Amino acid sequence: MSQDLHLRRGGTSVLLHIGETTGVSVEYWGADLGDLSASECAVTNGALVLATYNSDSDIPASLSLVPQQSEGWIGTPGLIGSHGGHHQFPQFETKSVSVEHAGPNGTASSAKIDLYDPEADLVLEVTLQLTESGLVRTRARLTNRADNPYDLDSLRLALPTPAVESQVIDQTGHHLRERDIQTHEFTIGVHERALRIARGHTTSTIHGTCAPATGWQSGLVHYVHVGWSGNTRTVAERTHQGMQCLMGGELLMPGEVQLAQNESYETPWVYATWGNGLDEASARFHDYLRTLPHYPEKARPVTLNAWEAVYFDHSLPRLLELVDEAARVGVERFVLDDGWFGSRRDDSSGLGDWQISPDVWPNGLNPLADAVHGRGMEFGLWFEPEMVNMDSETARAHPDWVLSPATHRPRESRNQQVLDLTNPEAYEYIKSSILQVLSTVRVDYIKWDFNRDLTEAISPRTGLPAYHAQTLATYALMDAILAAHPGLEIESCAGGGGRIDLGIMERAVRVWGSDCIDPIERQQIEAGTALLLPPELVGSHVASTTSHTTGRTLGLTLRASTAMFSHMGIEWDLTSATAQERDELAAWVSLHKELRHLLHTGRVVHADHPDRGWWIHGVVSHSGDRAIFALTRLTTSAQRPTPPLCLPGLPSGARYEIQEILPESVASDVRMNSHVLPPWWGKPITLPSEVLANAGFRFPDLDPERTILLEFNRVASK
Repeated sequence: MSQDLHLRRGGTSVLLHIGETTGVSVEYWGADLGDLSASECAVTNGALVLATYNSDSDIPASLSLVPQQSEGWIGTPGLIGSHGGHHQFPQFETKSVSVEHAGPNGTASSAKIDLYDPEADLVLEVTLQLTESGLVRTRARLTNRADNPYDLDSLRLALPTPAVESQVIDQTGHHLRERDIQTHEFTIGVHERALRIARGHTTSTIHGTCAPATGWQSGLVHYVHVGWSGNTRTVAERTHQGMQCLMGGELLMPGEVQLAQNESYETPWVYATWGNGLDEASARFHDYLRTLPHYPEKARPVTLNAWEAVYFDHSLPRLLELVDEAARVGVERFVLDDGWFGSRRDDSSGLGDWQISPDVWPNGLNPLADAVHGRGMEFGLWFEPEMVNMDSETARAHPDWVLSPATHRPRESRNQQVLDLTNPEAYEYIKSSILQVLSTVRVDYIKWDFNRDLTEAISPRTGLPAYHAQTLATYALMDAILAAHPGLEIESCAGGGGRIDLGIMERAVRVWGSDCIDPIERQQIEAGTALLLPPELVGSHVASTTSHTTGRTLGLTLRASTAMFSHMGIEWDLTSATAQERDELAAWVSLHKELRHLLHTGRVVHADHPDRGWWIHGVVSHSGDRAIFALTRLTTSAQRPTPPLCLPGLPSGARYEIQEILPESVASDVRMNSHVLPPWWGKPITLPSEVLANAGFRFPDLDPERTILLEFNRVASK
């Protein structure tokens, strides 16, 4: 017997149709449909079934969670594999359905369906869950019961999207300019985003469909994310039959997964969200991440990373001076970056030799770590456990520990190769080396870097691709280190923002958003990152006056106000800063500490201002009592002064006092030129939220590369 289910939770509905031999189909997911009886659910699902047309199949086609040709789906298959070429087209029979209830009024919120293909002797378990925030997540587990091996090529999950979403939304980018949001026409056919090198500067963390002109506040949008730190593939597909879908999963190389009898493969979680505007869609991810058991409980400590201050030039006296200056400006965590181990005086050697260098640190790292702790700060240390320089003791002793084809080495990147962590000996060596350092030095935090792509990643032990197994080994290594050192925190860094996904976020509590900390570039980088992660999980630092990556010279107000919305840090040689700069920085750090509970718990809001020379974003408390917005002038515009700003995100029926907020003794970026100042500027004004959202208000014009912070405090109604 077929079965229809209505899952509800967090403002989201999912309609499932479970057929006897047609798999598990999601007929609808999106805005909550309210209470539906069993018969109403069945009728609704039936009303969404395709009609047959001319030369198509006589039986209506369906799009199951793991779509197959046996179900009439002729697009991208969900499952591709065979027993030596046999059993390529499974037809799964439904064996059991189990449901959990956590939705409103005890309604169903998740389902697990067991299916079986008797010809191929394959068991497929499909799980779909709704989180408290209305996020959908789904995965599949395939088990081979046959006595001959099953070669798995791919296992991906599919969700339909509505026809009104006639555009594709995803991200583009590169190192130093990651996650730039783009949209384009969704034509009939397949739009694919694939990651084949395990590191994703140029790929998209999200892939979806949206209505034309979708922005932060309006336009229906659905998108998916694959929670996996290796190779992935997502597809947006539109067919001539009037169907469109999103599909996602791991990208497997030939030979990576062969299932012996009773062996299983489980996909990563595929996460899916929807919303009227990108802010609503992304908020489901933010709320979900904030409820996870390993979400950090304590306030995110202001962090100074010593990389752009000293690079490889490590010297205890110099670093102690930097520690003192960091403490004076209010830093709460001090991180020593690359260069403390082995022969690592530049990026050409020593990687993989995780022993404290006696040349640079004759007395070990404890003098530095003790000084950091003595000034009331946490101590962090940089590692890159998955990589190796060929000019290292590790590589010379164990050249067979390098992921590599038999005939040649992969091209080097940053003078390094990738260690084969699927090799138990290499894995144990790296794990024990790191644990040895952590046992001798009190380390509170690891910056875990990943500075090259995985190309030609063949394990010498097997001669087979190792992308899948390498990812699992990396997870296991992180898990082992965290288990050995409870309370230790890990930041995921991959040449900046190359490894940002919900697989790594099961272990990391911070990502390094990008190696570029130029605040102008950071506006779009952090906006793209916000489609997945809330700001407190994204490291954003106050750069030196002249950016090391773009050469742009920018004021401290812009640099600090950009960093303060996220997990704030500093990447600047404070010993070379002027006394005034250090005093102003200390004031910004103090303001961040005052505001960070709001900034790191509230709802992230972006304004769709018609003047693209402005970038406007903020955070509104969940109670609606307070909000902070940054109004940043990126470039000049055709109109000056700019049109009024209609500010979203504030609850209706409220009144707000509005004023500029600045750290003590810090001058405003607003130049007091009467022709660019609105009459109200200079004293607080009070306006209803309906006026702010619909009529808007004018604000001071700025020169390019300047910013204003506005504070909104709720006041009693008249």
